[in-house]
Amino acid sequence: MRALQRLIQGRVLLLTTCAAGIGGTFQFGYNLSIINAPTLPIQESINETWWLRTGRPLSDHLVLFVWSLIVSLYPLGGLFGALLAGPLAVLLEGLSMNVQPMYLGESAPKEFRGAVAMTPAIFALGIVIGQVVGLRELLGDPGAWPLLLASCLVPGLLQLASLPLLPESSRYLLIDRGDTEACLAALQRLRGTADVAGELAELEEERVACQGQRARRPWELFQDRGLRRQVTSLVVLGSAVELCGNDSVYAYASSVFRAAGIPEGKVQFAVLGTGSCELLAACLSCVLIERSGRRVLLIGGYCLMTCWGSIFTVALCLQSSFSWMPYLAMSCIFAFVLSFGIGPAGVTVILATELFDQKARPAAYMVGGALVWTLLFLVGLGFPFIKEGLSHFLYMPFLAFCVCGAIYTGFFLPETKGKTFLEISEELHRLNFPWHSQGPKWTGPEVILSTEL
Repeated sequence: MRALQRLIQGRVLLLTTCAAGIGGTFQFGYNLSIINAPTLPIQESINETWWLRTGRPLSDHLVLFVWSLIVSLYPLGGLFGALLAGPLAVLLEGLSMNVQPMYLGESAPKEFRGAVAMTPAIFALGIVIGQVVGLRELLGDPGAWPLLLASCLVPGLLQLASLPLLPESSRYLLIDRGDTEACLAALQRLRGTADVAGELAELEEERVACQGQRARRPWELFQDRGLRRQVTSLVVLGSAVELCGNDSVYAYASSVFRAAGIPEGKVQFAVLGTGSCELLAACLSCVLIERSGRRVLLIGGYCLMTCWGSIFTVALCLQSSFSWMPYLAMSCIFAFVLSFGIGPAGVTVILATELFDQKARPAAYMVGGALVWTLLFLVGLGFPFIKEGLSHFLYMPFLAFCVCGAIYTGFFLPETKGKTFLEISEELHRLNFPWHSQGPKWTGPEVILSTEL
């Protein structure tokens, strides 16, 4: 209740969260989902264009390859953005999917840092809006697909208009720039109260601990034994969140539901159900994350995804034997998406914020973002061929990564719920150097510059 009152007081933080999300994960979800509706019209356009230019049609495999390339090229833009996320996080005001969780995690108080940092997952609303706009009654008509793809300009313009209203990260102002007055003003603005002495004292402790440390460059993260647990967690769980196959559902949802035996007239509504499930799950996750903790949501999410994916495979194998099997398969997809949204979708986003300290956090987001976007590109490119090659068993490779994500979380990921960044750093030092009574000391008078990458 106390945390809720503070959140209500911090109206600026709430508005900041919304403004950051419009051009961040909202835009991501919107772009991911709108490409699904015009699947058949674009494939027909590809074939017709080739016919007009060469006098012969493309083979089905080549049409499938060109289509998968169109779908998967979108993440390449995200890859370049991820590589720039660290140095541009402060130099520019732009808040992309890569910078958004870092900014929100640094701006939120520790008692509901998880809930605020999880709000990028709520912008699964972008997925739902994209699916609604893609209905045949709106812009999903076969002839309207150019307008549908161009509509992603709208959320970008909305964020551009709201960016000047965003306050600076108080943690950056104090630790990176050493500007106590600006930090105090930003904290008071974000919290909606002048009484921020306790939080300012915590930031000062973190600043002292970080003195004498320069900013990490991405490749240095892999060379530092003191960051071994953090980097491994970032790579393993960042890989699992993309290789679990959930994001492929949005880009190729129509073909998946057709393969499951759903009647053509009901496919677009089944597609809309996937986005609605993740939006619901994201809202639930924001409530649960500070009660259950990060580890429980991750382990539970991946275990449930494995369960539902297995039942989905059985339903596909038996779809010709029972008339109700296609609907069981559809229900399993909804449950799979719900399980992903409750745990892995949001928790994984905040790992780089909570596991890395101020000197390493921007570089961690560069590494994590580059990894996620690269894997999203590869999965998007390969999913149609996996579906064609494995048929009813298309989800089996993805379920293996769900199992790996659950096992790694259970054995190696520390719980970060309710802890300050300094407390998390000290615990990770003990895990990285178990033979020492305590981890390496932070020494030196120099104030770090975390964007000096």
